[in-house]
Amino acid sequence: MLAVLLLLILSIKSASWVFNPLLPGLIVGVILRYGTPSSSGRDKPLSCSQEDRPFTTLLVNVSGKFFEYTLKGEISPGKIHNVEQNDMLRKVTFDPEVFFNILLPPIIFHAGYSLKKRHFFRNLGSILAYAFLGTAVSCFIIGNLMYGVVKLMKLVGQLSDKFYYTDCLLFGAIISATDPVTVLAIFNELHADVDLYALLFGESVLNDAVAIVLSSSIVAYQPTGENTHAFDAAAFFKSVGVFLGIFSGSFMMGAVTGVVTFTKLHCFPLLETALFFLMSWSTFLLAEACGFTGVVAVLFCGITQAHYTYNNLSVESRSRTKQLFEVLHFLAENFIFSYMGLALFTFQKHIFSPVFIIGAFIAIFLGRAAHIYPLSFLLNLGRRHKISWNFQHMMMFSGLRGAMAFALAIRDTATYAHQMMFSTTLLIVFFTVWIVGGGTTPMLSWLNIRVGVDPDQDPPPTNDNFQVLQGVNSERRNRTKQESAWLFRLWYSFDHNYLKPILTHSGPPLTTTLPSWCGLIARCLTSPQVYDVSKITQYLCVLFSLCI
Repeated sequence: MLAVLLLLILSIKSASWVFNPLLPGLIVGVILRYGTPSSSGRDKPLSCSQEDRPFTTLLVNVSGKFFEYTLKGEISPGKIHNVEQNDMLRKVTFDPEVFFNILLPPIIFHAGYSLKKRHFFRNLGSILAYAFLGTAVSCFIIGNLMYGVVKLMKLVGQLSDKFYYTDCLLFGAIISATDPVTVLAIFNELHADVDLYALLFGESVLNDAVAIVLSSSIVAYQPTGENTHAFDAAAFFKSVGVFLGIFSGSFMMGAVTGVVTFTKLHCFPLLETALFFLMSWSTFLLAEACGFTGVVAVLFCGITQAHYTYNNLSVESRSRTKQLFEVLHFLAENFIFSYMGLALFTFQKHIFSPVFIIGAFIAIFLGRAAHIYPLSFLLNLGRRHKISWNFQHMMMFSGLRGAMAFALAIRDTATYAHQMMFSTTLLIVFFTVWIVGGGTTPMLSWLNIRVGVDPDQDPPPTNDNFQVLQGVNSERRNRTKQESAWLFRLWYSFDHNYLKPILTHSGPPLTTTLPSWCGLIARCLTSPQVYDVSKITQYLCVLFSLCI
């Protein structure tokens, strides 16, 4: 554990390095792999008679004391003296579930909680198309291309074990999870075009959720009959149903949990922050316990809490929650990237196939191009603000693979095919983070994409007339509605007129939006602070009118 903490400290210290936290992990991995001497504590190996069936646990009675031993796997005679070194490497090898269930949730929650809603919802239709349809297209293109590569490997004699079509599709789902952390960090630092930032950020956030559920659906694909890996229409539609059920259930659970996160502890900011954190974390555990995907639930919980619960927190709790999840996100993300470098040398079941690796790089390039350019063309038919060619080229270039692909790949490395997929995924992550991440700034300049744009600043008004506060707010809401996707416009009025007055202290009182015969219900459901805010707004409007 101390070594892992030192690795994390080293990665944070090297945050200014060009190669990110991957390089410290690689250095420590090389030291552990090749710089640690192998010392044997045995005089000679013990031999046991061959049993009729294998056992995974051995109980040994020594002078009345029982000792339990767990089977780690068969060791070849040539490696019998390296057992102690292998044990040391196992100690620095984390359980894959630790990544998926502990380190990923704060990263995904922070992505939803720090979402810039205006630019996200303005491009909501395009983001959903890239995340859902684009990820599915990329998965099937990569899967089918890799199946051809596997057939080629079998033909030339480089495939030593079974590699099924479903394994290729699973690899397509895993490697379709984009994670342009480095690119978005550069975008944020340079204040690149907000629409491009929203498209990339929104796609990567929802794309991670889609990749998780899509991989689970492929695993659930179980045809009946003698050939369990042949195409079966019934199993296919079952897996589609699993995808829709898991995603919709996780979405509903995360949204509902985010909505019901009420706090009445304004006088105790520490308790308020603690309750907010526990409610957020319980969303993940509740979704996993119900058979859904906790990461997807956490994502939509963060989006919902940022939209509703954040407005109900005290000023100090707002600052604390943002800082808390920002720190957790930073530590988890740096640890995962550092561990990627470590795993390249400490993981003991790597299978590197040059043909498979080269085929994977070609497949992800074609899969990315096959959903960015055709979808952008179709989306531009209905968009007022077109997705320009330089935006499309930048989105194509920014398709990095990162923490999510690594976590999905390391979750199951029991078979020959999955071990090869994991090793290839590691190399792809290294290449995209170093090459693509390092080339982001020159690519922005080469594509003439504007930088220095304030993401929170609205366009300047077209006239110089003085406007009252209510008029400014109304203009901003109208502009947001006009710029947003049609799906968001359908929901915007309902949310502003009914949900916000109930769940937050903002929005118009329900007494003004509901019919007159609902007056009693409207007064009961509307927060008293809404009336106070409404009175203050009316007072300021009168004051500004008198000043004019």
